[in-house]
Amino acid sequence: MSPRIPQYDELMWPVLEALKDLGGSATVREMYEKIVEDQGFTEDQQAVYTKDGRMPKIQYQLHWTRTHLKGIGAVENSARGVWTITEKGRSLSRDEVRDQVKAWRAQFRTRSEPDDTTAEESAEDTTASEPDWREQLLERLLEIPPAGFERLAQRVLREAGFTNVSVTGRSGDGGIDGVGTYRLSLVSFPIYFQCKRYRGTVPSRDVRDFRGAMAGRGDKGLFITTGSFTRDAQQEASRDGAPPIELIDGEQLCDLLRQYGLGVTVTLRTVEDVTVEPRFFDDYH
Repeated sequence: MSPRIPQYDELMWPVLEALKDLGGSATVREMYEKIVEDQGFTEDQQAVYTKDGRMPKIQYQLHWTRTHLKGIGAVENSARGVWTITEKGRSLSRDEVRDQVKAWRAQFRTRSEPDDTTAEESAEDTTASEPDWREQLLERLLEIPPAGFERLAQRVLREAGFTNVSVTGRSGDGGIDGVGTYRLSLVSFPIYFQCKRYRGTVPSRDVRDFRGAMAGRGDKGLFITTGSFTRDAQQEASRDGAPPIELIDGEQLCDLLRQYGLGVTVTLRTVEDVTVEPRFFDDYH
């Protein structure tokens, strides 16, 4: 049986508290990590995905949480994906949040919103919108064979300035898929990398295993995945006294592919704002 994931309404107050603790604003990623830490979500809970496999269930419920909080004016978001708590959001009590969301839903209920009694089922069977470009890209990456994904990672690292990047791909190599050299000013050092073409969430044990495979070879590691990393995996990657492991999750990988123009084309569009000037026509009366 899968571990229970809180419904979106149970996360409304924790989201507001998290935004306050984060200085009043946060990205979706920062908010997620803060909620996971504050609520003590286990790795098993973080590893539960929606039935369509598009995102962790906690993230999906948080999407609906933000939607409802925005609906009552407690939070707002910018075009760059930064969410901010409003003055109203700061002043509301827990009960007031619940009551205002209930009233808002009564006015703007839609077929795609999760119902109070069936939130978990509907959350798995519906999507908030059409897949964005990152979701489409990740689906395509998941179709690539493991060896091909390793070569793609090799290409990304070369574009990022690494030299002598090679893919090992040997069985029994302890999870090390390749190595490259990175130069920082006058100093260069080898960085070992692991590629995990993965739909789910990478747990902390995989990070520990990768670090163990690096023992005696080097102390710089890079873990690349199409999935995401649990909070525990992120903490393990930067644990005091252990060689640090840099983590690149699916979202960051998509951004890198976009930055280097690998399989992604960015088209800039110009939008015109047209304003009618009624006084102009006064001369024609």
